[in-house]
Amino acid sequence: MVLEKKKLQHVKARVGLVLDISGSMRSLYKNGTVQKVVERILAVASQFDDDGSLDVWVYDNEYSRLKPVTELDFTDYVNTYILNNPLIHKFGRNDEPPVMEDVIAKYTVDDRSPDPAFIVFINDGGCKRTIKKPIVSSSDKAIFWQFVGIGNSNFEVLEKLDTMEGRYVDNANFFHIEDIEKIQDNELYDKLLNEFPAWIKEAHEKNILL
Repeated sequence: MVLEKKKLQHVKARVGLVLDISGSMRSLYKNGTVQKVVERILAVASQFDDDGSLDVWVYDNEYSRLKPVTELDFTDYVNTYILNNPLIHKFGRNDEPPVMEDVIAKYTVDDRSPDPAFIVFINDGGCKRTIKKPIVSSSDKAIFWQFVGIGNSNFEVLEKLDTMEGRYVDNANFFHIEDIEKIQDNELYDKLLNEFPAWIKEAHEKNILL
């Protein structure tokens, strides 16, 4: 298993999923790709989290913090709780910082815990440069950001994460998958968890994690 390979089998963590729901993502919601993403990330959450729940956000130029998804209700989650939910703003422009600030608020204020939060952030390109502020401000918090670019757009901002200055620890990673449906589970989880172990080690050394 990937968790053993990464020496993460004894790590407890809360897992969050942030989904881009800007206009360019419309077809990926309609054709079931986003539902498959939710199911595959839920599998990670079920390994890390005692209750096996996955916290979910969606964002375009607004954002919504959704009902967590579990193994009991993941079937048709995207249609039921996102596409058919009239309260969710959908298919507008993308604006990442507000949803990132809400993620930080959840794990540092609303729902504090000694366990780290592992955030999978799905974006199909054109990420705002202003994401630097929440990434830097959360670099001394127990939050790790794993950005995943899907499709063929411009990921220039995310590609520069590793050289972003001003952080207490390196708390973010990025990789790009052209077609998320074609990648095997083992390869996907290997990429998702590539930098998380190093962050956990450094976070312990710098007393972010006890």
